[in-house]
Amino acid sequence: MIELRPFSTLGGDNHGWLDAKHHFSFANYHDPKRVQWGNLRVWNDDTIAPNTGFPPHPHRDMEIITYVRKGAITHKDSLGNVGRTEAGDVQVMSAGTGVTHSEYNLEAEETQIFQIWIIPTRNGEQPAWGAKPFPKDDRAGQFVTLASGYSDDKDALPIRTDAKVVGATLKAGETTQYRIGAERRAYLVPAIGAIEVNGVRVNARDGAAIEKLETITVTALEDSEIVLVDAA
Repeated sequence: MIELRPFSTLGGDNHGWLDAKHHFSFANYHDPKRVQWGNLRVWNDDTIAPNTGFPPHPHRDMEIITYVRKGAITHKDSLGNVGRTEAGDVQVMSAGTGVTHSEYNLEAEETQIFQIWIIPTRNGEQPAWGAKPFPKDDRAGQFVTLASGYSDDKDALPIRTDAKVVGATLKAGETTQYRIGAERRAYLVPAIGAIEVNGVRVNARDGAAIEKLETITVTALEDSEIVLVDAA
């Protein structure tokens, strides 16, 4: 089953400095039918104005993955980590027993991110942060793992949950497949472009909630960049 969630149906708020759209219930937006998808709890589509951002705030017991779509985001946390993550790259923060962090767009242009929260299956561990560049050429024509809770995904950023975050770039007309497993759920969003997933058209920034499918076939209708969470 594939449930299409068009971008126009997403909740959210425009705060001036932040234009936020929420695929799942978050902040002032609540939809009892869109609380989470398996252990995927949050998928926010944020546009952040230049020289603004999220001041220091705390998190606990959550895996927070930030995928930068445009511009860059600068992270600073109570562990002493400081890092700048650019478009196409990923950062992961395992909040663990508790961490305070800030995220700012210090660029001269707006920054666009997907921020994804996944409920951990391992709690009580110390917080951690990491970032990694993922050159788009490595994702050309196929899905590759960006962050993973599985030890055999050695090149991916580690997360403490039964889930993966994968990405792909497809040229118009290209097709690839991804095996989910009929017992699992997946949530897919094209960052740019338009695709078909098992015959269902998914436009840029639309969500596709997928379940009870062993494998999906993705065909690019336009040059596309895709992010997918494979969740328990």
